[in-house]
Amino acid sequence: MAIESDPHLSMVREVTPQTPEGCEECLRIGSPWVHLRLCLTCGHVGCCDSSPLKHARAHAYAEQHPIVEPLEPGEEWRWCFAHESLV
Repeated sequence: MAIESDPHLSMVREVTPQTPEGCEECLRIGSPWVHLRLCLTCGHVGCCDSSPLKHARAHAYAEQHPIVEPLEPGEEWRWCFAHESLV
């Protein structure tokens, strides 16, 4: 069985985290987060789906930037919000 590549991988760029100290929106409003996700299209840092406000998912849908990776030391994987799968 052939594994198809996610078409959104073409949106991945070399990015620098815009707010490496935390979730951009949570920092602004003083909300806590659980884990951080880095948008691989623009460098936005958002909080994960286990966080109260799920800013990474909101950013992915609002900006149509679906591919993220963890901004946690030692974690190396990528997630596509559009396909709800690892890529």
